[in-house]
This record gives sequence, structure tokens and C-alpha cells, in this order.
Amino acid sequence: MLKLPPPIWALLFLILTAGASYLAGWPVVPWVHSLFVGIGLIAVSFIAPVWALILFRREGTQINPTSETNNKLVTGGPFQFTRNPMYLGLVVLSLGVAVATGAILMFVAPLLVFATANWVHIPFEEAKMRRQFGPAFDDYARNVRRWL
Repeated sequence: MLKLPPPIWALLFLILTAGASYLAGWPVVPWVHSLFVGIGLIAVSFIAPVWALILFRREGTQINPTSETNNKLVTGGPFQFTRNPMYLGLVVLSLGVAVATGAILMFVAPLLVFATANWVHIPFEEAKMRRQFGPAFDDYARNVRRWL
């Protein structure tokens, strides 16, 4: 699962749940379906990841989560509030798509994005950070939550 980047997994989960929704006849949850709220969530989902990407570029460290090493432990910007702003953005993005469509099966996508990030990608990255940055990463992890 680590060979494909997390945004590709999110896209695959959205495509799979859209296909399943199509085959099921797009059953909708009326009290959750809101195009306006969905588009708002999608728009907001880009803030933390883009901020993080800009910060990574400025700090000169790797963006690829499967890189062998990272040049720097970045703890500023959105990383003050969450250790995983990019994954958080993917979860919120997929939730926004689900809310915008209102289709019951589309709500499986954000759950799958969360599960893949939380139990596959993040543990790999955190182990790498612990090996590379030791006590500095442990202190950071103690002070900043994994998600929010």
C-alpha cells in the first residue's frame, strides 16, 4: 500500500465508492446531502495541505512520504495543530465529496482514506521520523495530536 501515494489511494476510494453508488442507484441521505456544504468542505480541505507543501518546499525537506529520509523535522505552520495536515486534508476532501453527492456509499470513502492513512501510511512515516529525529520527534508527538 505504501507504493501508491496517499492522494492516489483517496482518488481510488472515491472512484470505487462512486462506482458502487452508481450500481446501487445513488441512494441519498437527504438530511446529509448538501452541495453547498460539500463544496465548502472541499475548498477548506486544501488549506492545510497546501500550507504544508509550501512549508516543506521552504524548509527544503522531502514531500514524498516514502522517502528514505527527511532533511528536517517540520513542526511549524499547520504542523503546530496536527502532525498530519496532508492526510487530514484528504479525509476532509473525501468527506466533502460524500456530502456534496449525499450518496450513502460515498461516505465509505472518507472512512477508507482515514483507515489507510491512520494504520498504514502514518505508522510508516512516524517510525521513520523516530529513527531519524529521535527525542525531537517524540517530544513533538507528545505535544501535537496525530489528527486534531
